[in-house]
Amino acid sequence: MRRGLARLALTGYRVAGILVYPLAGPFLAYRSWKGKEDRLRRSERLGYASQPRPRGPLVWAHSASVGETLALIPLLRELGRRDIHVLLTTGTVTSAELVKNRLGGQVIHQYVPLDLKFSMKRFVSYWRPDACITAESEIWPTTLLELHRRKIPQITVNARISDRSFERWQRHDTIAEALFGKMSLVVAQSDLDAERFRDLGAWPVLVSGNLKGDTDPPPCDPAVLQRYREEIGERKTWAAISTFEGEEKAVAGIHKALKPRNGQLTIIVPRHPERSDAIEDMLKTQGLVVARRSRNDPINPETDIFLGDTMGEMGLYLRLTELAFVGRSLTGEGGQNPLEPAMLGCAVLSGSHVQNFRDAYANLARKGGARLIRDVEMLAKAVHYLLSNDVARRKMIDAGQETISEMRGALSVTVKALEPYINPLTVTARLQPKSATAR
Repeated sequence: MRRGLARLALTGYRVAGILVYPLAGPFLAYRSWKGKEDRLRRSERLGYASQPRPRGPLVWAHSASVGETLALIPLLRELGRRDIHVLLTTGTVTSAELVKNRLGGQVIHQYVPLDLKFSMKRFVSYWRPDACITAESEIWPTTLLELHRRKIPQITVNARISDRSFERWQRHDTIAEALFGKMSLVVAQSDLDAERFRDLGAWPVLVSGNLKGDTDPPPCDPAVLQRYREEIGERKTWAAISTFEGEEKAVAGIHKALKPRNGQLTIIVPRHPERSDAIEDMLKTQGLVVARRSRNDPINPETDIFLGDTMGEMGLYLRLTELAFVGRSLTGEGGQNPLEPAMLGCAVLSGSHVQNFRDAYANLARKGGARLIRDVEMLAKAVHYLLSNDVARRKMIDAGQETISEMRGALSVTVKALEPYINPLTVTARLQPKSATAR
């Protein structure tokens, strides 16, 4: 199969008179999934369905990974309340597990098919969606062209486009206009994102704000939370979440520098838990005592680092502290979502490389709920100050929660924008006799 995809990656087709090669991206995506996917469901990547299509109106929703899926959940539940069936595709095993835990039987989950003509035709022919809703920044040429050919509305919600992607599309403006112009509607996170989508040829484009502001705080097991709180006792804590390579080493250095003054427990939650063995080895070479969540290790007075190496427990880790550094912002590029820690009562620190969450950080920083730092030394000073100063920390926490409250409302704007597409489906669904599956 891999060799077949490699050959297909050299196959091009014409968009607006220009030959493009859309298959190299899906081929590289397949290689990155290899070994990390659910082997029993690998055929879904080629458009083969593993569940029956229900009778009646169906909306195909797509979110690439965990963050986009979390943002879509309130909207998907709203579609369900309107008696519209929802087919949700995601690209990772982690997001599939999230769908199972958070949505259960409320949606049909499939892994997204590769953006290849044969797999997309097979997928769309089977599921026959009445509309397609994608989250944030997913642009797949073959999918756009196939849905447009079948006159299926294509809508992007919570839409954003990074600096790098925008510059890349601008270099190929003719292709961009031919593809983006096939979108039926774009509902953007910010005015800047909306302007960029319009510049690339999308129309109409509306602004909703960030759907992540309307999500529920991540849950946790109350018994587990109580256990760790008792083990931590009166120790001060801070967390470094969604960290990327290089950031854990910086956090370890900060912990060692501050421990004589604060005696704190440091919580590290890597963005990719599969790196946790290497992270633990690095921490131990620094002379630090590590407790791992995946081993159910107890936290005792000698523990330096609590390594949060499990998926789906961010709600637990953030409830154990009032101060969170959000990673992929010092040694990485783009940043990670700061809204969850703000929701759960954390003062937020971040590096300056937050292009992918520019609007969220701007809102938090404007109110005083988040601080952007330039380097590791500045981060260490900020952590020490906020661990030592309860009034300053509480002021940041209150500002963050006020910001979250003000950011809510994107869901209602998005639903209103979608009404011309979903209201007819609701009428059809409620007039149609109930039946388990389509024939």
